[in-house]
Amino acid sequence: MRKPKSKPSSSVPIRAIRGSLFLFSLLAPIAGAFPVNEKKAPESPGDIKAIQSALLAAIPKAQTATVCIDLGDGSGSGVIVSEDGLVMTAAHVSTGVGKDVTVIMADGTKLKAETRGLDSETDAALIQIIEKLPDGKPYPFVEINKLDDTKLGDWVFSLGHSGGFDKARGAVSRIGRLVRVANTTLQTDGALIGGDSGGPLFDMEGRLIGIHSRVGAVVGVNMHVPVKVFTDNWERMLKSEFIGEGQFAEKPEKGKGFLGLATKSAEGGIEVTKVGKKSPAEEAGIKEGDLLRTLNGEKLDSREKLQSILAELAAGDKLALEITRDGKDETVKLKLGKR
Repeated sequence: MRKPKSKPSSSVPIRAIRGSLFLFSLLAPIAGAFPVNEKKAPESPGDIKAIQSALLAAIPKAQTATVCIDLGDGSGSGVIVSEDGLVMTAAHVSTGVGKDVTVIMADGTKLKAETRGLDSETDAALIQIIEKLPDGKPYPFVEINKLDDTKLGDWVFSLGHSGGFDKARGAVSRIGRLVRVANTTLQTDGALIGGDSGGPLFDMEGRLIGIHSRVGAVVGVNMHVPVKVFTDNWERMLKSEFIGEGQFAEKPEKGKGFLGLATKSAEGGIEVTKVGKKSPAEEAGIKEGDLLRTLNGEKLDSREKLQSILAELAAGDKLALEITRDGKDETVKLKLGKR
């Protein structure tokens, strides 16, 4: 991931059905699909050509589905895994739940997206693209290897927007082997750098097997989150849950959200008496004299009511304020800042 002061980063079709009915369609594995995996090292020019041919066959589809995730103050990578635009990435790339981000497609198209749930213990996260492609077609996506049949020594390849999005260059591909396989971590000897975080790791059949998490101190030693971690927590992440208390994302703390205004009681709501400079309230266009009537559907009949609602919210939470200004009603949407 390329982001200031951030943590260092590192065929079985699946059909995705949006929401809690997301189901995986599994077929039997293809035995001996890539024989070179069974050898300690390539033994002939034919083995090298087999690796090259497999890579060339898998790259086009994989690159089309590999996206750059623009966070505003940095970027990471991700990969689309369903035709309705669900993206798998790393938790330290998404950084939270319900955040607005921009997904950049391989052709440079920028689409609005929102972070869904994450597992802060293992560095897994989901993002949902919420804006349609200009041509109205389904999003390109890759197949996930849910069989969990990758093993030590397998040849793999990775993709990512190293150093940020570059349309002329495209997502960068690297090849390597699995040097360690554990329950929540895959380790490879392929080269990754900043900006690759959250990008996909594939087997040589082009099936997704992991997501880049941490770039090692040595460039050729990197950690990835296995797809099993995602599938084990799939329903919870689809419901936008923040899982765990881990190092890869900071859990929002209730009561720490900052709105930036002062109010007084008034008939029909509470009246804004002051708006802080460069506060979320000011940036959303709230002005002195505005009458605040409801917050996220709850009636505001006193200053204390506003404070009690804010006490249950955290920085980054979304608000919808129904206000009256100059006799006209309108709705103002904003996000709480951090105290």
